[in-house]
Amino acid sequence: MDIHGHTAPGFDAVAEVFGRNFKEHEEAGAAFAAYRDGELIVDLWGGTADPDSGRPYTTDTLQLVFSGAKGLTAACVLLLVERGLLDLDTPAAHYWPEFATAGKAGITVAEIMSHQARLPGIQAPFSEAEFLDPRHMAGLLAAQAPSDDPRAGFMYHALTYGWLAGELIHRVDGRSVGALFADEFAGPLGLDVWLGLPDAEHHRAATTLAGPGVLAPPPDDDPLRVLTRNPLAAPDAPALWNSAAFRRAEVPAVGAHVTARSMAGFYACLARGGELDGVRVMKEATVELGRRELRCGTEPLWGSPMAYGAGFELQTELGLFGPAPDAFGHAGAWGSRHGAWPGSRVGFSYAMNRTRAVWPDRRPLDLLAALHDALN
Repeated sequence: MDIHGHTAPGFDAVAEVFGRNFKEHEEAGAAFAAYRDGELIVDLWGGTADPDSGRPYTTDTLQLVFSGAKGLTAACVLLLVERGLLDLDTPAAHYWPEFATAGKAGITVAEIMSHQARLPGIQAPFSEAEFLDPRHMAGLLAAQAPSDDPRAGFMYHALTYGWLAGELIHRVDGRSVGALFADEFAGPLGLDVWLGLPDAEHHRAATTLAGPGVLAPPPDDDPLRVLTRNPLAAPDAPALWNSAAFRRAEVPAVGAHVTARSMAGFYACLARGGELDGVRVMKEATVELGRRELRCGTEPLWGSPMAYGAGFELQTELGLFGPAPDAFGHAGAWGSRHGAWPGSRVGFSYAMNRTRAVWPDRRPLDLLAALHDALN
């Protein structure tokens, strides 16, 4: 397997681990990038973006990163908090009056951002076309009562997080999540990061592959299945993941397409307090607000320790984001990892097209361990 790209002096071990992932961990196509204090110190890619055509995975390949999108949506919400358009401690219904129905009048913006809204899944039926319409899905949530399942108060809102946050953004700003991110972050920072991929860019998108166990749903009578209905994990989900309709849609919790280099650049900006290459997109205090812990505990879907700030996942003993204790960011389902180590002023991103239902997934963890060792 040919590995492409470069590492700064002292970071050769990161490239060795990246290559080993292809030999030992069934990697198909992937990229890993990291910045330190604004300098690109790791930029690696290799493998195949599309197995049918043999198209190679390049530095410009756009990868669906599933819940890596949540960190982008979080930044958009935080920017509107900075501008005084949203307040984390205010009930969401203040900005979105229809949300007050069915016992939700007291649910705050902070509770939505930290997966405490008790709305982990959509209970009403919906079509695939409706699933790809964020305003429609937000309307379903506005009419839905919070779950009375005792586990729902700290259950990962895999899809609903994005529709809830996205509707708040639309109500106070008028733009969609994708448009706001493009205007306020991707454009100023020159990022190849998309929430809603234009048709003209679809040719760069990798084909996302389902590894063993990824599409094995819980039994029909499992309460967790009822709570969290997720078409992205259905047996025929890869056809949806790789469809033109899904790529162009804005699904703010799970629909981002990125290059690893640009996603690392986004988190490099946050690691530096909201500034990169002389361009400031957010105040340092706003980044710190996003890192402030709002809830921690055992997440009932996985039985694992999790901690959340205002939309970002925070480091716990689980070590999702490598060895750095101050890490934050967001993982993507079945492998991808994106985040910042503020103490080292490092931003990183690992993106890949073969999903794997394994824990721990050594692919990102070994890369982050090698990166941390090289830094220290």
